[in-house]
Amino acid sequence: MKLYTYYRSSAAYRVRIALNVKELGVLYIPKHLLREGGEHQLDDYLALNPQGLVPALEHQGRVIGQSLAIIEYLDEIQPEPPLLPDDPGERAVVRSMAMAIACDIHPLNNLRVLNYLKGPLGHDEAAVGRWYAHWVAEGFRGLEEMAKRSSADGRHLYGGSVTLADVVLVPQMYNARRFRCDLAPYPTLVAISTYLESLPPFQAARPEAQPDAEA
Repeated sequence: MKLYTYYRSSAAYRVRIALNVKELGVLYIPKHLLREGGEHQLDDYLALNPQGLVPALEHQGRVIGQSLAIIEYLDEIQPEPPLLPDDPGERAVVRSMAMAIACDIHPLNNLRVLNYLKGPLGHDEAAVGRWYAHWVAEGFRGLEEMAKRSSADGRHLYGGSVTLADVVLVPQMYNARRFRCDLAPYPTLVAISTYLESLPPFQAARPEAQPDAEA
């Protein structure tokens, strides 16, 4: 099993957490998103993953892109511990919480978008920072209320064990701190993320703990 990754990619961060939770061994193959115009855009990687994005998981002759698809694949080939509930309704709620980040916040704030804002559109760092903070606030506001309803212990987004929603939350919270977003309005999310970040599978997945991490 090979994971094509970049230490600062929040999508790759999600997959690293899931691999650690599942205790699955994997060979990490870094693809630097800035060097040489982006190693993920070089011909050898595009031949492997035509989307030209990280992460990508290579396993048993297949290459799977998109972090949520990869995580659900891992959940199916290694069912324990589960990242999705058995009940279809509960499973849908967990997916909706994960997608509130992965589909609503992250696509607007990923590296490609920020570079386009700063490059062709000519926005300065302050404007780009406001853009980032705006979309984090838009997503976290609803997720905060969902967490209040769905968390059983104040330590997990849904129920009382780690789910797909938690795996997606922690990288987004990490990035929100890195971009100095105001997190005071989201005490439930902050408390949950703080607890999750103390767990070994989450600690080992942190960007600074990766072999390709830069100072």
